[in-house]
Amino acid sequence: MSGKRGGAELLVELGTEELPPAALRPLGEAFAKLLAEALTDAGLADQPETTGFASPRRLAVRVGQVARKGADQTRERRGPALAAAYDDSGQATAAAAGFARSCGVEVSELTTLSTDRGEWLAHRAVIPGAPAKALIGSCIQQALDKLPVPKRMRWGNGTEEFVRPVHWLVVLHGRQVVPCTVFGIASGRMSRGHRFMGQQAVHIASASDYEHTLKDEGAVIADFAERAAMIAQQVTRLGKKAGGRAVIDRALLETVAALVEKPHALLGRFDPAFLKVPQEALVSSMRDHQKYFHVVDAKGALLPAFITVSNIRSSTPARVRAGNERVLNARLADAKFFWETDAGQPLATRADELKNVLFHHALGSLADKTQRVETLSSRIAQAVAAPEPVCIRAAGLCKADLVTGMVGEFPDLQGIMGRYLAKHDGEPAAVARAIEEHYLPRHAGDTLPRSVAGQVLALADRLDTLLGLFIAAEEPTGEKDPYGLRRAALGVIRILVEKKIDLDIATLIGDAADGYAAAGHPAGGHAKSQCLTFILERYRAFYATLGFAQDEISAVLEAGASRPLDFDRRLKAISRFRHHRDAPSLTAANKRIRNILRKSEEAIPAQVNPQLLTEAAEIAVSQSMLETAGAIAPAIARADYAAALRALAGLRPVVDSFFDEVMVMSPDPAVRANRLALLGQLNQLFLGIADISLLQTPESDDA
Repeated sequence: MSGKRGGAELLVELGTEELPPAALRPLGEAFAKLLAEALTDAGLADQPETTGFASPRRLAVRVGQVARKGADQTRERRGPALAAAYDDSGQATAAAAGFARSCGVEVSELTTLSTDRGEWLAHRAVIPGAPAKALIGSCIQQALDKLPVPKRMRWGNGTEEFVRPVHWLVVLHGRQVVPCTVFGIASGRMSRGHRFMGQQAVHIASASDYEHTLKDEGAVIADFAERAAMIAQQVTRLGKKAGGRAVIDRALLETVAALVEKPHALLGRFDPAFLKVPQEALVSSMRDHQKYFHVVDAKGALLPAFITVSNIRSSTPARVRAGNERVLNARLADAKFFWETDAGQPLATRADELKNVLFHHALGSLADKTQRVETLSSRIAQAVAAPEPVCIRAAGLCKADLVTGMVGEFPDLQGIMGRYLAKHDGEPAAVARAIEEHYLPRHAGDTLPRSVAGQVLALADRLDTLLGLFIAAEEPTGEKDPYGLRRAALGVIRILVEKKIDLDIATLIGDAADGYAAAGHPAGGHAKSQCLTFILERYRAFYATLGFAQDEISAVLEAGASRPLDFDRRLKAISRFRHHRDAPSLTAANKRIRNILRKSEEAIPAQVNPQLLTEAAEIAVSQSMLETAGAIAPAIARADYAAALRALAGLRPVVDSFFDEVMVMSPDPAVRANRLALLGQLNQLFLGIADISLLQTPESDDA
C-alpha cells in the first residue's frame, strides 16, 4: 500500500439473528475472501491479510492496511496523427485544436504518443482516487451479494434479503466510522454482546480492538477456531474426569462451535442399563440428536457419561445437568424399546416384509432386489473363490433391517443394526459382518469392506442398483444425481482396485442383466452399454484426485478399461514410463504412426510380407518388433506393464532409423501397403498397453 495514500485496518461486522450452524464457518470464510477481493478490485488494497470472525449472531472481517483513498487512475486519449496535427509552418491544425478543446486543455499541453503505426497527439490525465469512505460500502455489499447462501429470506417491511435478519452493522477504518448502509442498516461502532452474559451494547473503539473488546465486555468469543479449541479443551478435561476419553468428532465440534458464543462444557451421566443397547444407537442419540460428546474407556467401550456444551455459565449447574440427563434418558429409553422390540423377531422373517417396500416403481420391491442381489452375489463369489453360502445368506438378509424400528428411528444405522440383529439371531459372524459392510464405502474417502463376503455383497448391491436405474431411464443428468449413482460407481471401482479383485465390469453388468431378465425386466444392449460407459467415466475424476494427469488416463482408456484393477496397473506404469529417457521419442513416433494410418485411404494388410522388406531400416524394425512382442507377452500376461514398457522402449533406435531412412508412402503400391502393415503391427504392439500417442511430451530424464 502506497505511503502517500495512507492505510489502516478495516473492520466490518454484520450482526444478525442466529445463523444456520452448518453454514456458519463457510459463510465466515467466504465473507473474508470476497471482501478482500472487492477491496482489491476497488484499488483500496493489494491482496491484504484478512482475519475472519463468525459466531451464531455475527459475521465479521478485519482487513489489514486498507488505503484511505483509491489508487489514482491515468486516462489516456489518442488524437489525430502528428502529421495531420500541424501544418507545414508548424502551426496547429483545426484537428489538433478541436482535440485539445475536447480534452479541456491547450494544444501546447498535449503530448506525443509513439506506436508501431506512427506518432499521434495524445492527452494524459490523472484521475484522483476516490476516498475510501465512498468505496467501502459498495465493497461490503458486493461481498455479501456473492456469499454462497443457499436460501435467502426477507424480514420486516423491507425488500432486503439475507440468510437471516440483519440488526446492526459496524464498519471501522482504523478508529473512524465509515458511513454506509447495508441491508437498510446504517453503520456505526456499536456491536452487541452475549444475549445473557455480556453487555448488550459494546463500543468498538478501533478495528484492532474488536475481538478483545467483545470478549472482555460482551462475553463473546468471536473467533470460530478459538471457540472450537476452547470446546475441545473443556470436553477433553471432562472426559478424563468421567474416567475415560471424550470422543471429539470434527463435524460435531464445528456444529457446537457454531451454536455458542462462549462455551461452557458440562458433564452428565445416564443409566448404565442402557449400555445393553447397541453402542452405535446410543452414540447416535447423543451426537446426532442432542449434540453431546460421548465418552469411551481405554478399550473404546462406551461409558455411561456425556458432555454437553452450553452457551451460558449457569449459577445452578446441577439443574442444567439434571435437565440434560432427563432429556437424554428419555431418548435412550426409546432406543432401548426399539432394540428390544426388534430383537424379538428374527431378521430372516423380516426379509418377507421387504415385499411391501418399493425399490423403484419400474423395478419392483426391495424383496425383488434382494433376490437379484443373492443371484449376483453367488456369481461374483464363484469368480473370486469367496465362501458362496456366506455371500448368499448375507445377501438374503442385507436389507431386512430397513423395516426395523431402530433403523426407522436412526436411519444412519442401516447395516449396523443388521449386523447386531444377525449376531443376536445366531447367524455366522461372517454373515453379520458382510451385512454391515455391504454399505461401504458410504461416501468419498470412506473405508472399504474388509471381509471378502462384504466386498462381494457391496459389489452386487451397487451393480444391481446401477444397471436397474439405467433400465428405468433414471441416469444422472448434469449435476443432478438423486440416486447417488456416481457414488455407487466410484465404490465399485475402489473395491475392485484397492482390494485387488481382477473382475471385468462388462461381465459383471452382464451377470446383473441376467438377474433382471429372470425377473421380467430385460436389460437391452443400450442400457448395459450406458451403464458400462457411466462407470468407466468415473476413472477420470477418481484418478485425477490421486494426482494422475488427464493425458495419462486418456492413453490407458484408449486401450480398454473394463477391468479396473488392470486399468490401475497400466495407468501407474504409464505415469512412470513418461519420464523414461526414450519416452518423448517413442511418443512422437507413435503419434506419427497413428497420423499416417489415420490418413491412409487404402486397405492395410493385417500381415507383413517379409519378401517385400528391402530397406535395412524396415527389416530391423520388423525383426526387433517380433523379438519385443515375444518379450512383452509374458510381462503383459502377468500384468507387469512396467517391464513391458521398458521392453518397448528398446525399439526407439530402430523406429527412429526407420523414419529417417524409409519412405513409407512408396510409389510402389505393394511396398507401400507392406510398410503400412508394418506400422499397423507396431501400433497394435503399443496399444496392447496404452495409446502413448495421446501423451503430452514432457521433458525427458533418465529412467
